[in-house]
Amino acid sequence: MARKQGSHAEITGPKLREAALRLFAQSGYAAVTMRQIAGEVGVQVGALYNYIPDKQTLLYELMKSHLEEVLDALDVELRTGGAEERLRRFVHHHIHVHLPRRDAIRLAYDELRSLEPQNFAAIEKLRHAYENHLQGILEQGVAEGLFRVADLRVTTMALIGLLTGLFGWYRENGRLTPVEVEALYYDLVRKAIAAP
Repeated sequence: MARKQGSHAEITGPKLREAALRLFAQSGYAAVTMRQIAGEVGVQVGALYNYIPDKQTLLYELMKSHLEEVLDALDVELRTGGAEERLRRFVHHHIHVHLPRRDAIRLAYDELRSLEPQNFAAIEKLRHAYENHLQGILEQGVAEGLFRVADLRVTTMALIGLLTGLFGWYRENGRLTPVEVEALYYDLVRKAIAAP
């Protein structure tokens, strides 16, 4: 049987991940079948198993690659500086790295429940690493006398929730640019932890 046009590994692998990400984000992991993904990619369902062993692994790898990319960029972004500057860079990074990746964000938050325990533990560890960046900034700011934080963990999670809420309402063609939104969100974050 002849190989289906467009089924080369360097083309099909990325197309498979893009289609799965879009479908999982739109319909939910449980509702999407490998047959639907294959249809989006333009290959027979059996061909998908040349690239991924099963749907669970596909979900896990999509989440893992997204979080690893975000963490790698954040590690570089936050390497140096005082708490104020690092907080500004964290807010900038969170908004500008995630805005074009809304499907990945939706997956990272909405589909954690769909992961098997071992995969859940690995993704949770990556999420904690991300959260720990912000918590470290808050600790530094408290030590520098810039921030007032009653509970570091609760404040960390509340601020991440605030920042992530942006992706549910923001529209590219709306009245605010990403730069304007970033300035407003940074102001909200900074006021929430302002030292007296």
